[in-house]
Amino acid sequence: MNVVTTFKEKRREKQQKYERKMLREISVELLRNKVREFFGPQLKMNGRPIEAVEEGCLDVAIEAYLLGASYGKFGYQGENEEKVRTRCYREEKYLIDTLYDYFLYWGVFCESDMECESFYYKCESFILYWWRDGFEKSIKRYRMRLH
Repeated sequence: MNVVTTFKEKRREKQQKYERKMLREISVELLRNKVREFFGPQLKMNGRPIEAVEEGCLDVAIEAYLLGASYGKFGYQGENEEKVRTRCYREEKYLIDTLYDYFLYWGVFCESDMECESFYYKCESFILYWWRDGFEKSIKRYRMRLH
């Protein structure tokens, strides 16, 4: 007798396989360096454990990278980056809000509304950096037929 599988299971298996391939393209050291580059002063605030804050940033960066990679097929098919980003606006906004809230949880306090807004934009640029990186590497993989 054959095992019956659903299309959802097959799609999920295929997605996981693709994500594993994409994750081979980045290193943990690169992730850590970018986190320190974007959020260096915020990681050292109030005597908090740097590793704990850094780990959360790494998780969100990986999610943003995989989100960009999952939309790379549209870039390969000829859509420009801005149009593709409008497709995943909700997911991207969720990641930005998650990262911002994560820092607030760990004690990054803003003195003024202007300071809070600039920190939010810093979180947005961090997510955008990793989204673009995943998007561009995914397009390269499609061009080389490695998908």
